[in-house]
Amino acid sequence: MSASPRANLEKFAWLSIAAALATIALKTGAWYITDSVGLLADAAESIVNLVAAIAALIALRVAARAADDNHHYGHSKAEYFSAAIEGGMIFVAASFIIWQSIVRLLAPQPIEQPGIGLAISVVASVINGAVAFVLLRAGREHRSITLRADGQHLLTDVWTSVGVVVGVLLVIVTGIDRLDPIVAMLVGLNIIWTGWKLISESGRGLMDEALEPEVNAAIAAALDARRTDDVDFHGLRTRGAGHLSFAAMHVLVPGSWSVRRAHDVVDDIEQSLQAEFQDLEITTHIEPREDPRAYDDFGDYEVPIQPLTDDHEETP
Repeated sequence: MSASPRANLEKFAWLSIAAALATIALKTGAWYITDSVGLLADAAESIVNLVAAIAALIALRVAARAADDNHHYGHSKAEYFSAAIEGGMIFVAASFIIWQSIVRLLAPQPIEQPGIGLAISVVASVINGAVAFVLLRAGREHRSITLRADGQHLLTDVWTSVGVVVGVLLVIVTGIDRLDPIVAMLVGLNIIWTGWKLISESGRGLMDEALEPEVNAAIAAALDARRTDDVDFHGLRTRGAGHLSFAAMHVLVPGSWSVRRAHDVVDDIEQSLQAEFQDLEITTHIEPREDPRAYDDFGDYEVPIQPLTDDHEETP
């Protein structure tokens, strides 16, 4: 059975693009005024934010497409490509930051007009922080890895700005110019870690990783609550694909039931599960519970519901 239509999420991508354009202008101005390599690194990451936001917009548009002749399960996995692109762009930004930091570390230069530069950087950080909060909340609500990745990226930008501000303040207080590139280098290393996490998450999604343990447990508990003297379940398997969740299971019913009766019971179960779990697509397979062959076709990779009793050996 198919999941319900998804809300249009493109407006969040456009919000991210607008924030990227605004922060690029602000941070570039701050770097131009101060000639701080830390602020240059901050501005470079905002350019990456713009590219990532555009990639997110494209991914959301593709993921929203309905199933077609060539994509029977829809296009929801397009969101994982967006997250991978964001992770890759973060690596590019981090490499540029670290390279600039090494150059400036070898040839330190004084920071000019740091007060104005820091004020501009703080304004840009407030913009990024507000948009990151909106994206992360929307990502959780709509189960979108694209929005979560974009929100995490912007949040990383905020922490980058915090680190840069700290570096510039340390230069002002101590007079040691090399503290600016040292802090920028540490920021670059932190950005690399964030990029790795995004790429890792997208890779797990493309490999059809099972749903989170707590979601698996909730689905198993829901099936357990729907067991009767006649109906049982086993062979539960799950996977995620962007905002969609997929669950497949075998439904055990008496072999004497008619096809119509078994179908009606299973159809009611599927509808009730979909009402309980958002964007869940369910595939079921009906088996006679008296047949021993119905129990030996799965290994340890299925989600445990609860140990089955031996009553499947009894005749109806």
